[in-house]
Amino acid sequence: MAASPPNPVPVAYQGGAGAVPVWLNKGDNAWQMVAATLVGLQSVPGLVILYGSIVKKKWAVNSAFMALYAFAAVVICWVSWAYKMSFGDKLLPFWGKAGPALGQKFLINQAALPASTHYFSDHKTVETPEATPWYPMATMVWFQCVFAAITLILLAGSVLGRMNFKAWMMFVPLWLTFSYTVGAFSLWGGGFLFHWGVMDYSGGYVIHLSSGIAGFTTAYWVGPRVKKDRERFPPNNVLLVLAGAGLLWMGWAGFNGGDPYAANTDSSMAVLNTNICAATSLLVWTWLDVIFFEKPSVIGAVQGMITGLVCITPAAGLVQGWAAIVMGVMSGSVPWFTMMIVDKRWKLLSAVDDTLGVFHTHAVAGFLGGVLTGLFAEPELCALFLPVTNSRGGVYGGSGGMQILKQIVGALFIIGWNIVATSIICLVLRCIVPLRMPEEQLLIGDDAVHGEEAYALWGDGEKEQLHNVTKHELYSDDTSHGQKYPSSGATQGV
Repeated sequence: MAASPPNPVPVAYQGGAGAVPVWLNKGDNAWQMVAATLVGLQSVPGLVILYGSIVKKKWAVNSAFMALYAFAAVVICWVSWAYKMSFGDKLLPFWGKAGPALGQKFLINQAALPASTHYFSDHKTVETPEATPWYPMATMVWFQCVFAAITLILLAGSVLGRMNFKAWMMFVPLWLTFSYTVGAFSLWGGGFLFHWGVMDYSGGYVIHLSSGIAGFTTAYWVGPRVKKDRERFPPNNVLLVLAGAGLLWMGWAGFNGGDPYAANTDSSMAVLNTNICAATSLLVWTWLDVIFFEKPSVIGAVQGMITGLVCITPAAGLVQGWAAIVMGVMSGSVPWFTMMIVDKRWKLLSAVDDTLGVFHTHAVAGFLGGVLTGLFAEPELCALFLPVTNSRGGVYGGSGGMQILKQIVGALFIIGWNIVATSIICLVLRCIVPLRMPEEQLLIGDDAVHGEEAYALWGDGEKEQLHNVTKHELYSDDTSHGQKYPSSGATQGV
């Protein structure tokens, strides 16, 4: 018998044994882990730096630490029970069955989303088979974990400068369990909105709308900052704000580019659209600052960048480049208007102390992006990603008008669930521990809360023994010393 011909595939690319099973696509696996790492870098150190530098100096340590703590807490909760609640077997139309994602028998098998099989209206014929990416479940668990973590960190932006850290430590696992998992399963994991055809490419609703609404709700229950902080809250380091913002922007390549679950053409489209929309939004926000405040604000540019990234997120791989520009114009102007004009005139918005304006940059921009996705989603691109065949945006006729309605209904579900779930969590927690820091800690800041400071102003790492009253007065408004001009425009808005 003649010998079999040699395998033309290089050894490094042959599978079928050990750590390289036949179903493993090394390129997809590598990209998915890189994408997860990019999203993780958005949080640590991206938002840690951004939060620590965009707040008043006396809150730099506390704000950065809230982000760092949330990231670590979510990782443990995610692998212990929350992953399967978001992407496991169906328990309810909006919730998966809880369970650990820790054993190797689960983690080294091919990734699969068991509730994602989509049927035609007869409920028997498969329209789109179960999602089974070409890499192990361990990669999927980690990729989805960093999305869950950044959602809690974004939410934290609404309550910086006054939330009791002990309350935050309890809030994180509760909100992840009873709010985030519901949105994730409903829209991504195979829940009722997923099968109805609501479009959320990479988290416009699951992450941004939910964090914005939940952050605003939490801010309501926690209460406001002290009066001095609400009146003047200038960033303590604008250059570091830019550094954190840069990590956030570049990390969004993994945020949106990783959601096709493969290194494919749709992934490339998503990354390009992300950058187009973000750049357009930044420019529009800056132009509006110059026109109305006569100064180009760095903080305003960062806000515009963020709203552009948020707005394109539900549409990243579903729209054409020209639509990304239109969405950038809208995301640079609509949230600007709600933050700079509506917020100051609508009593409800002005009464709730949303520290970084997360309601505007994430809830408003996320809702806007979701509705515009229903308008601009291109049929051919939809076919590359969505489980419901023949999906399309409103401008392409056919079922497009119905798609806009679906997007609005999906948003209303996320809004309603987050208001109710977040309120219940806050009401339960405040029976156990105060949600707001005591007044003495609010006046002093980091030194009273953590016994640490971001900057050593009195000697090389040593504290001068000052009289307590004098010291507390310095801490309570220390960022105002030596500042000749008051902040204005978007900076004052923050």
